[in-house]
Amino acid sequence: MKRLITILLFVTSVNVLTGQSLNTDEIVIARDSFGVPHIFAPTHDGVAYGLAWAQCEDQFTTLQEIQAACRGVLGEIKGKDGVIADIGIQYMGIADFVNAQYDSQVSGEFKSYLESYVAGVNAYAASHPERVILKKLFPVSGQDIITGYLLGSTEISGAGRDLQRIISGRIDRDLPKNEDKGSNAFAISSDKTRDGKTYLAINSHQPLEGWYSWYEAHLQSEEGMDIIGGTFAGGVSIFLGANQHLGWAHTVNHADFSDVYLLEVNDDKTAYMVDGEWMPLIKRKARAKAKVLGFLKIPVSRTYYETIYGPAFETNEGFYAWSFMAGKTLKMAEQWWRMNLASNLNEFKDALEMRGIVSTNIVYADREDNIYYVSNGSIPKRDPKYDWSKVLPGNTMETKTSMNDLVPFEALPQVLNPECGWVFNTNNTPFTASFSNCSPVENDLNQVMGFQTSGKENNRSVRFLELMEGAEKLSYEDFKAVKYDNRYPSAFRKVRGMDVNVLMKMNSAEYPEVKDMLEIIQSWDRRTNVESVGASLFLSTIYAMHDVRGELMQREEQAYKGLLEAKQILLENFGTIQVPLAQIQKHSRGEISFPMAGGPDVLASIYSEKQKDGTLRAIGGESYIELVKFGSDGVEIESINAYGNSEVPGHPYSTSQMEYFAHQKLKKMTFNKEKILEEAIEIYHPQ
Repeated sequence: MKRLITILLFVTSVNVLTGQSLNTDEIVIARDSFGVPHIFAPTHDGVAYGLAWAQCEDQFTTLQEIQAACRGVLGEIKGKDGVIADIGIQYMGIADFVNAQYDSQVSGEFKSYLESYVAGVNAYAASHPERVILKKLFPVSGQDIITGYLLGSTEISGAGRDLQRIISGRIDRDLPKNEDKGSNAFAISSDKTRDGKTYLAINSHQPLEGWYSWYEAHLQSEEGMDIIGGTFAGGVSIFLGANQHLGWAHTVNHADFSDVYLLEVNDDKTAYMVDGEWMPLIKRKARAKAKVLGFLKIPVSRTYYETIYGPAFETNEGFYAWSFMAGKTLKMAEQWWRMNLASNLNEFKDALEMRGIVSTNIVYADREDNIYYVSNGSIPKRDPKYDWSKVLPGNTMETKTSMNDLVPFEALPQVLNPECGWVFNTNNTPFTASFSNCSPVENDLNQVMGFQTSGKENNRSVRFLELMEGAEKLSYEDFKAVKYDNRYPSAFRKVRGMDVNVLMKMNSAEYPEVKDMLEIIQSWDRRTNVESVGASLFLSTIYAMHDVRGELMQREEQAYKGLLEAKQILLENFGTIQVPLAQIQKHSRGEISFPMAGGPDVLASIYSEKQKDGTLRAIGGESYIELVKFGSDGVEIESINAYGNSEVPGHPYSTSQMEYFAHQKLKKMTFNKEKILEEAIEIYHPQ
């Protein structure tokens, strides 16, 4: 029998940043049987406060770590590893930019909403001092939260990789493209479904734990907010999800959101040349403290330089400056909030026109049977006479970019209501968003936008297109089968950056030590279900191949060494190579463990980490899943998260969704407040 706990806390909280009073007895947090918080309040601001409180209950450690990185003090918590983030964020200048622009770029209703969220975080910290990791973090501010958004945007847009290449001395004339990151999204119009409803698959592939793992919530205010979806710790609204009118998903896209410049510096390294004039090369110090021995804090500093292009760094090859779009706008959080509140396609597109979210594909569907795809990006207008895929000359204003002069939104690759009846993206080229006659057409503008060119597919996109090729009308079960498909396509693309076709082409007779392994892999049906022995051998081998790779190693040599290592691990730990995937790949937390299907870059992706006992522990890929049906009679939602909302070890909500997740089951969600309150396990008010 369910236990209903109602905690009545009649407390009035004042948002000290706005002066607005919030009666916390009017803010209700109702936890369903899986621990998902449904937050009800008369106002948007009340919802923000309630969301902050619930996130702190569930993910206070992660939230504090992110805030520590934003303040440049993560090293005082994480030691040497934290110092890397502390120095990096000072290089980027994000916090300084936020502080300078906050009052002008963050205003109106959203500022009140944001600072109500901040008030909720600070109230929780004050009420639970035993959970505070670093006292100097509090009180947090609106600036701190926005800095966290920009830090995340730098990661998601891939811009941080250019910074890593510069400071590690690995930059060269050709900037390598980003490796594929995960996430799937697809929308099916009513013409292609058997029940005449519009379907949307929200299927982000993220780390299962940590800073950018998903947190599910339902936010409902009497002012018009009512949305179910996923956000991150420190997220003030839903990042992807559905309200009673529309929904959307994100996937990472790969355009040019970052530029690198080679500077022409004078002999004494005090100035650099721009258009025939010397400009001062301003020296800066990034400072941090590393915690060692559990208590001692050692100061660390690194030199960088300030230029008109962005931060610059001295390397053995010269001085390189870095410019990144994620650090040039504070509108990201507000744009997501306005997407949460949108009630139709026009309002949703108005929110997109803010250009605060600087990257990511968007797949959209609504109750009016609109389906829409756009490879979203805040991309500056660039002079086409330069090759923007390479290191640029840093001695001319012609290569300096600005957030104030962007490629128009309508010029981005996009398609609305294609005749084919569906749109999708799996981090593949935006020029395959549906069948070829229904996709955006690549043009010369892409030379300066830098989107993946036509034909740049991955295993997931190729497999999705295979599944849709013969599909006329899909039932909801067909739709779910596509989403949960775990088979590699008939023609392999690279897996984890490696050409695995070599495994399929090797002559097993020439490799007697691994002949038995090769024969099983080569006859395998390419499905990664839990019963499959072929999947076990394939996955064990590709993870081993990744470990033994070398710059000068031939592909077949790498495959052979991977096969040998994988076979040795299997024999040592299981006594045989005839091991089904259920025994190899696990979804686990603490003492709880379930067999896990899937593999890298199948539609139902799972990325794993090798364990000492020879097993593979799922650490990324399939994470938050939300499937939505829109019809004239309303919206139906099913969802699941990898573990549950809580990160607190041993807490019931830290493992409440694991079994469903591992067995590819979904839980039903509802907007119905009365039903939610009737069935809730806990109902309470924040303090």
